[in-house]
Amino acid sequence: MHHPILETAGLTVRFGGHVAVDAVSCAFKAGELTAIVGPNGAGKTTYFNLISGQVAATAGTVTLAGDDITRRSVSQRCRAGLGRAFQLTNLFPRLSVLENVRLVVQAQGTGRVSLLSMAERDTDLTDTAMQVLRRVRLDDLAGQTVAELSHGNQRKLEVAILVALNPRVYMFDEPTAGMSVDEAPVVLDLIAELKRDHTRTVLLVEHKMDVIRTLADRIIVLHNGALVADGEPAAVIASDVVQEAYMGKDLADV
Repeated sequence: MHHPILETAGLTVRFGGHVAVDAVSCAFKAGELTAIVGPNGAGKTTYFNLISGQVAATAGTVTLAGDDITRRSVSQRCRAGLGRAFQLTNLFPRLSVLENVRLVVQAQGTGRVSLLSMAERDTDLTDTAMQVLRRVRLDDLAGQTVAELSHGNQRKLEVAILVALNPRVYMFDEPTAGMSVDEAPVVLDLIAELKRDHTRTVLLVEHKMDVIRTLADRIIVLHNGALVADGEPAAVIASDVVQEAYMGKDLADV
């Protein structure tokens, strides 16, 4: 029996008297893209924060590849293979786009560094970073500082940094929010490409129903912090719980 790559069991967090995430038990397999949906305030981002370690759980566990990581820090979880696209807090605004990605590539470096001359290693790091930037169509902007980028390009850079981390689990929280119509497909195509690597697991918090229909293998629905639906997209979208508890009008618009 294969372990799920990622699993939450009874995962709960209370802020004062408010239960923001309420005993959510869910397992995620390799090669699967799960969309996490629900109305505003449903607990989607808080659930992400519990998994990635920004928020400490009040109760329950988070398991990655069979290891209990519930008490581990964000950076320990990252090293264990849990990758999350963050808003710009993790970027160095005064460094160039290329330097930001190179730093991540360098941090992922293996022990073979000592066998290479510094110059060769430098070229290797730059080549790898440029390959990542090409995948999100930022190679033309490699020399710009992060502070100079448009909002949409900053979002693309966040995705590039996550790709450079090469995690076992990719976590995207509304990756195309604030992007123009022509910028969004680059990121969505890249997520579709990541999903095709059947050794990786992708979690996606998303509002846009067309994105969910295109990318998701599975949808889970959170409502008032509880898991209220879990299944293949067509069935979940059609379910009463989604139609009522959630964005009836959006679904009707599609």
